[in-house]
Amino acid sequence: MLTGSHITVRYGDFTAVHDLSFSLHAGDWLMLAGPNGAGKSTLIEAIANGVPYTGTICLEGQNLKTFRPAQLARSIGVLSQKNNVSYAYTVEEVVRLGRYAYRPGLFSRHADDTGDKVEEALRITGLTELRHASMLTLSGGETQRVFLAQVFAQDPGILILDEPANHLDLKYQAHIFSLIQAWLKQPRRAVLSVVHDLSLARRYGTHAVLMHHGAGVAQGSISDVMTPENLAQVYDMDVYGWMQDMLKQWT
Repeated sequence: MLTGSHITVRYGDFTAVHDLSFSLHAGDWLMLAGPNGAGKSTLIEAIANGVPYTGTICLEGQNLKTFRPAQLARSIGVLSQKNNVSYAYTVEEVVRLGRYAYRPGLFSRHADDTGDKVEEALRITGLTELRHASMLTLSGGETQRVFLAQVFAQDPGILILDEPANHLDLKYQAHIFSLIQAWLKQPRRAVLSVVHDLSLARRYGTHAVLMHHGAGVAQGSISDVMTPENLAQVYDMDVYGWMQDMLKQWT
């Protein structure tokens, strides 16, 4: 569904992503893992056309740079880490913006199924009772859920998520990841996400790209990538031993 070939992102003399390639197929949940500064979020921004890059990113074989914004939004939904609202929009108004790409014209009415998609997105993210609340009154976790609901309302084939559980308490972490997992089971869908929590990556991911200093150290199935050797190389510590010690606190 989505492929990247030799992606490089530079900021002056600094290379944030270096010659990285990846592939995302229907049914995949591809996790971008690695320490802070590895280039994970920068790669997400490149896919979203938020930063200039060299190399090629293709959706179903077509270069992303040839897509019109509305056309691309019908296929790829992006949830970034930073979602700030400075005006008193309601929750429902923000979620409804996810349907903008389906409007046939600038001054036309929303598509007929807009209401259904918005209602479903509010329901599955647990925001129905907050639909009339001002965005300025929400907590960080609630705000994150609103923008996830907006992406769900957008109804794309591919979800690109940068730390989707950021600011969420444990209850909603489990809820959101379960929702994404259920969404992924439908035909012709795929997910690419940045996750710092390696336990979440291992639990939900089908594939992974392990990044360090902008480069891909390992990629493939989640079990082939998340090995003790690969993780020790990238994190400069015994990750497996650390995880096992942490688990002992609960047994």
